[in-house]
Amino acid sequence: MILVQPKSDADFEKYFDLRWRILRKPWGEPQGTEQDAEEESSYHIMSVNDSQTAHRLTGVARLQFIEPTIVQLRYMAVEDTLQGKGIGKAIVKHMEAYAREKNATQLFLHARENAVGFYAHLDYEIMGPSYLLFDCIQHYKMQKTL
Repeated sequence: MILVQPKSDADFEKYFDLRWRILRKPWGEPQGTEQDAEEESSYHIMSVNDSQTAHRLTGVARLQFIEPTIVQLRYMAVEDTLQGKGIGKAIVKHMEAYAREKNATQLFLHARENAVGFYAHLDYEIMGPSYLLFDCIQHYKMQKTL
């Protein structure tokens, strides 16, 4: 697995497609709902397999600077068939390192209920419930001091 920033239009097309397929499509949300107004000002990363023949996108995430020392991890998604293989952990660790390089001291996120254990295992603390997405997906605010 290799972590890279999407650069070309083709990269971003694949990046946003994976985000939509994992985070929006299962709830009937149209393409485009996986993006917001902060895309251009955020740091994006994607994981690809390290096959010599073809690079297959396996996971994505975005880091958004809320304040100079506070960042938010958003739109984290890993292909369903590849979850549990260390891709998500590698992405989170990369984002934490990048945030530290930029002098951030606090990283927070809003985890879907089914992902709380994943983030807790990476030392994120549950601050409490945050919001209900699509009237059915409970999210919890979690944070970590970097």
